[in-house]
Amino acid sequence: MHAEPSEATQRLQRRTLAVLGAAQVFGGIGVASGIAVGALLLVDLGRESLSGLASSSSVIGAAFTAVPVARYMSTHGRRKGLLLAYLVGTVGVLLVVAGAVLRFFPLALVGLVLAGSSTAAGLQSRYAAVDLATASTRGRSLATVVWATTVGSVLGPNLAEPMGRLAASIGMPPLAGPFMLSSVAFVVAATIIGLLLRPDPLFAAREIAGAPPAGGTGVSPRPSVRTVLTGIGAVPSALLGLAAMAVGHAVMVGVMSMTPVHLQHGGASLRIVGLVISLHIAGMYIASPLVGWLADRFGRHHVILAGGAILLAAFVLAGTATGHESTQLAVGLFLLGLGWSCTLIAGSTLLTESVPAEERPGVQGTSDLVMGIAGGSAGLLSGIVVATASYGLLNVIATVLVAPLIVFALRDAMRRARLVEPVEVGAAERRMEGDAR
Repeated sequence: MHAEPSEATQRLQRRTLAVLGAAQVFGGIGVASGIAVGALLLVDLGRESLSGLASSSSVIGAAFTAVPVARYMSTHGRRKGLLLAYLVGTVGVLLVVAGAVLRFFPLALVGLVLAGSSTAAGLQSRYAAVDLATASTRGRSLATVVWATTVGSVLGPNLAEPMGRLAASIGMPPLAGPFMLSSVAFVVAATIIGLLLRPDPLFAAREIAGAPPAGGTGVSPRPSVRTVLTGIGAVPSALLGLAAMAVGHAVMVGVMSMTPVHLQHGGASLRIVGLVISLHIAGMYIASPLVGWLADRFGRHHVILAGGAILLAAFVLAGTATGHESTQLAVGLFLLGLGWSCTLIAGSTLLTESVPAEERPGVQGTSDLVMGIAGGSAGLLSGIVVATASYGLLNVIATVLVAPLIVFALRDAMRRARLVEPVEVGAAERRMEGDAR
């Protein structure tokens, strides 16, 4: 049995969740503002066939930031690591604004890549939330921070139009406006983290566990990404957690990134685009506390399976809707976000608890790298698929990707049941023998 955490530890965990949650609100505003118009900006710069790069560049930026930030956190703590990620993200969105003003596609693209660092900050925050959590509350703690993104992420896209008008009023391209908002939001998020995330939850958790301090002689060398992936692959449940995050993220980014273009082809206004994306992001985050509770109550595997089923329903609705059918698309995109929430929260929790505590920072950074590469590749290919074929085919491809995940989750759930059942039967037999004596 695990000892109950002290009252001081519980207070620190509540404070940590509150600070991370507040920062996530503003980080969500910044990320979602750019998501809503990124593809449209690249179309405006004359690159419709490459519009999928808007999402893929940000996701790839987040992916390649994940491992360095995680390693930096391992030595310097969560607070400094998150500050670094938000700083790079702020520089990125300012470069996007400059690229829009100068109508220089390469500069905007580089800015989108760097802006992905702010996404990495948000993703790493979910792991900071479980540093001090117990096994029975791990899913809910992680989900609490994910849920905190809801307010900002829903608000951000709906500010696209007024920010566009503001940008136009000062002689700037309207699509630069949302990225101007992103820069301010990231600075506020970084300020909250820098001032209030004290003591650092990672260092506090290490102190409670009696682990060597960061940078001490007891800290083992940092393993390579290949070594970490080999270790994950050797543990079926860890591999399932990683697969759930990677596949769920890939199909979400691929379908979501092309939805604004699909709507625009159908004649939808920027307001409608913002509304649909807002509903999608609401699906991603609003049910997070429930998803976390379900993962703690019924198990990570069941929630991953539910997420897969919800994603399949999303593809049917979105894939059969035309650009004029914004209501059907909105429902489909809401379900797309909800399915992603299930795979992310249950997958992250399952992966975290499937590896030793001392290996978790490296595993967490590597998992976000894999997830980011999967999402970035999907975002890039989605633009090509829609440009050369159709939005409907994109959803068919997403269906093909999710089906094997469902099979994998079922097989691993049955494997775990076979391992647990003999233990439970043996325990029952020993109790009966004791009663007989």
